[in-house]
Amino acid sequence: MSSSSQAMQPTMHSLMTRAQTIFTLHLPQSLIGIWLVGQNYEVQAQQRSQNLSRSRVEKLGLSFKNTRELNKIIDNELPGRPKFKCEQIVVANEAFDVYFRDIIECIKALFSDPNFADFLVFAPERHYADKDKTIRLYHEMHTGKWWWNSQKHLDRERPGATIIPVIISSDKTQVTMFRNKSAYPVYMMIGNIPKDIRRKPSRHAHVLLAYLPTTCLDHVTNKATRRRMLANLYHACVGRVLAPLAAASINSINMQRGDGTVHRGHPLFACFAGDYPEQVLATGIKTTQCPKCDIPPDELGLATGIANWQPRDLGAVLDALCALDEGGLAFVRACANAGIKPIVHPFWEGLPFINIFESVTPDVLHQLYQGLIKHLLAWLSDACGSAEIDARCRRLPPNHHIRIFTKGITTLSRVSSTEHNQICRFLLGIIIDTSLPHNMSSARLLRAVHGLLDFLYLAQYPSHTSETLVLLNEALDLFHDNKDIFIDLGIRNSFNYAYRSTNHKNEFAQMTTWLERREKVFRHEKYIQWRLIGNTARPHQPRPPEMTFCRTQTMTKHPTVKAVTTDKVVNEYGTTHFNESLARYVAKVTLPANTTVTARQLEDRAADIHIPF
Repeated sequence: MSSSSQAMQPTMHSLMTRAQTIFTLHLPQSLIGIWLVGQNYEVQAQQRSQNLSRSRVEKLGLSFKNTRELNKIIDNELPGRPKFKCEQIVVANEAFDVYFRDIIECIKALFSDPNFADFLVFAPERHYADKDKTIRLYHEMHTGKWWWNSQKHLDRERPGATIIPVIISSDKTQVTMFRNKSAYPVYMMIGNIPKDIRRKPSRHAHVLLAYLPTTCLDHVTNKATRRRMLANLYHACVGRVLAPLAAASINSINMQRGDGTVHRGHPLFACFAGDYPEQVLATGIKTTQCPKCDIPPDELGLATGIANWQPRDLGAVLDALCALDEGGLAFVRACANAGIKPIVHPFWEGLPFINIFESVTPDVLHQLYQGLIKHLLAWLSDACGSAEIDARCRRLPPNHHIRIFTKGITTLSRVSSTEHNQICRFLLGIIIDTSLPHNMSSARLLRAVHGLLDFLYLAQYPSHTSETLVLLNEALDLFHDNKDIFIDLGIRNSFNYAYRSTNHKNEFAQMTTWLERREKVFRHEKYIQWRLIGNTARPHQPRPPEMTFCRTQTMTKHPTVKAVTTDKVVNEYGTTHFNESLARYVAKVTLPANTTVTARQLEDRAADIHIPF
């Protein structure tokens, strides 16, 4: 590590000096330990092994002298979520390590968390947007059709059941910039917790369930064999992790809430969230195919009403998987006829009440922003010219809710979803009067872009009705009705698209240990807050999310520039009347209490105020 990087990291001496300041505020020593963990005290091995001076330990009254002793206290004395364990999965006579937690214990940990006790939902509901109950309203998982239908099915066999919808997501990701290491995490949530809590990482409503093997099987030279082995390895590992759900879904388990109430819970696999490659891997279909229906690959670009498709037949797929007992050749042929890869026992094969093809859900980040919008920007650059697009971006007037890309948008690389969102806000406006080659009319281009943007924003509504779902289809139809403009311009021939906390030694064991400690500390911190403050939470009343747009301005907590001159504010940030507005504000806030003045009087008072900078 460079000297400059070392200077940025907190030393143990500086941390303990600050900890002594905290202790003078009469906080319990547990909070000091929590605070030390939050300061990432493990950043360097030298800091981990450095002993604290005896005088500082005595002044603080701590029960630990160094980070090793603090870690021992966390590991042995603090309760936490289930521990990771490592097992070997054998595929094609090769053994692979998979780190995972007991999924039933993880479900119990979320269900019994006192922080969620007032927010859990236990039964499906039908919500309506009108008094006549003709317009269905969909916002939380328990307002959808899946939970309602599953509850009816389960009640016929086990009346009084409480469904625990299990949501699984996975995404292969890079965890360190050294040695090109990567990880394959699998996360789990339960649908009983409202989505406005689930989507906030700070609420810890998700559980890191497993780390799957990240091998590429480079030693297997045959590409088809390698792909088949990777698919079987993935399903063997995920199947081992999810195996306890098979019995628990039918037989039920006693689930205790954070307030002590006990429910007879049936954990059902409900949803799989992932990008398109993850969906292909989970469903077992071939790349370039749709994970939900059997539409031919050459018809993927057609509108819904024109394409010839049917939902994938789960029964036929399960029948094909049973052909494994008939021999390898018969199994391969049966799977090919059913439209899936020859995977030996997919992880969803033995799970009850599941249709994997209906369980996969679209990914807004990868499939809309980094898929749909990425392609749209490329098409518009070809149609209008990159230089013209960038010039129009630079000429946009300043606006609070629009980011100005001073260097344009066509040369951006590694564009994040936030940047794509910001681009979409002005994309239609910068192409309204654009000139197309051969003097072609831009009307179809505008309608096609209009349709895609409408679809993008409608798809992200926090609450949907039967009417907004119709609007979603209409927006997509608007694009399909006008998409041929890109073919006429020669841009497209068709629209068929397929698609750091370790020392780098035994990374997964270190990552799982680090995570367990952080979870224990977070849990202990919540307990301390509860003991000091008490439970101030109000009873939760589930209701549809607010659909109005919030127009309030949010100021950054840590600005990128600490100070600028007024001339720079005016000339570089476009605040032409900054001094006048500041004087008017000062004049208003310095008025005596309960004093009312006219606009003219306020202007006169502002004229007498001198801004000394």
